[in-house]
Amino acid sequence: MGRAIARCILDGAVPGLRLSGAVEYAGSPALGQDAGSLAGCKPAGVTLTADLRAALAEADVAIDFSAPEATAEHAASVVSARVAWVIGTTGLSGDQCQNVTEAAATVPVVMAPNMSLGVNLLMLLVEQAARALAGRGYDIEIIERHHRRKKDSPSGTAIGLGEAAARGSNWTLSDVARHGRSGIVSGDRPTEEIGFHAVRGGDFVGDHTVVFAAEGESVELAHRATSRDTFAVGALQAAAWLNDKPAGLYTMVDVLGLQG
Repeated sequence: MGRAIARCILDGAVPGLRLSGAVEYAGSPALGQDAGSLAGCKPAGVTLTADLRAALAEADVAIDFSAPEATAEHAASVVSARVAWVIGTTGLSGDQCQNVTEAAATVPVVMAPNMSLGVNLLMLLVEQAARALAGRGYDIEIIERHHRRKKDSPSGTAIGLGEAAARGSNWTLSDVARHGRSGIVSGDRPTEEIGFHAVRGGDFVGDHTVVFAAEGESVELAHRATSRDTFAVGALQAAAWLNDKPAGLYTMVDVLGLQG
């Protein structure tokens, strides 16, 4: 994602943005290299560093697609530098999310499990479908597929879709989520249940399908990403949108102006 974001900035995918810094983890073999060259573009004059505070010195917005532990740690540096923060990292724990929430009291933050227009529209459609079908005998299952290197499971997007389905059904996701199935179970599938199924393999960028299954018919709402540039452009749109916003915690629904 870092390379995709750098490439999209340098290609002018979202006008008015400039790459001012690029950060990698300490010990990365990419440290010291030019971010533009690594992204497959001409040299950008921006060298990869492990020093986040130095990278933020010339920045207005930080875009963070790292790991949960790293994102939680970045909060202090972002607040100290007084820069806006776009977070695409998924899999954060409650305590790690609290770091983000506290930062949002000082700087504007966009945090979303997925940055694409299509996925955020899908979440709204899933909520509407669940509201229409709740109590009418439709079971809800969510299937997601990602590449073999993805660490968290289910994906943040799948969880976001589950939350949308739960809202539409007037349920609490933590009460009704079921992650995978194996063995023999007694009795029928509970009515108030949202099943999650994660597939990991190959180079899937990100496929998500929400199934509403009833006796005699089923409805499927799905999104398939074929390029990480989709998420990179969404993150850059969020960065541009945050430019004049007050401190607070925002979502991609805010950025894209989507209405439920």
